[in-house]
Amino acid sequence: MTQPSPYKSTGGLLRIARAFGYSLQGLGAAWRQEAAFRQETVLAAILMPLGLWLGDTAIERLLLAGAPMLVLVVELLNSAIEALADAISTEHHPLLGRAKDIGSAAVLLTLLLAGAAWAAVLVPRWWPS
Repeated sequence: MTQPSPYKSTGGLLRIARAFGYSLQGLGAAWRQEAAFRQETVLAAILMPLGLWLGDTAIERLLLAGAPMLVLVVELLNSAIEALADAISTEHHPLLGRAKDIGSAAVLLTLLLAGAAWAAVLVPRWWPS
C-alpha cells in the first residue's frame, strides 16, 4: 500500500486558510503570466455586472453572470495544463501538444456556450418572434 503524501494536509481551519492562500496565488500567477486570462477577466468584469442588471429573473442573472465566470474557470484549467506540459518539456511532443490543444478547445467551447447563453436570454427581447 502506498504512503500518504507528506505534502497533503489532513484538515482543519489551517488547511482552509492555506488552500485560500494557494488559490489567491494561482489567480495572481494566472493574471501575471496569462494574457488570455487577463483579457477574459476584463471581459468578465464588464459582463458579470451587466448580466446581473440585464437579467429579469434569477435564472437569467445566473446564466448571464455565470457564463463569463465559467470561461475563467476553464481558462484557469487550460493554463494549468499548459504550465504542466511546459514543465515536462518545452520541446515538441505530440502528446503534450494534444493536451494543450484539447485545453484550448475546452476554452473555445466554453466561450461559445457563454455567447449562446447571452443570445438565448437577450435575442428574444430585441427581436421577438
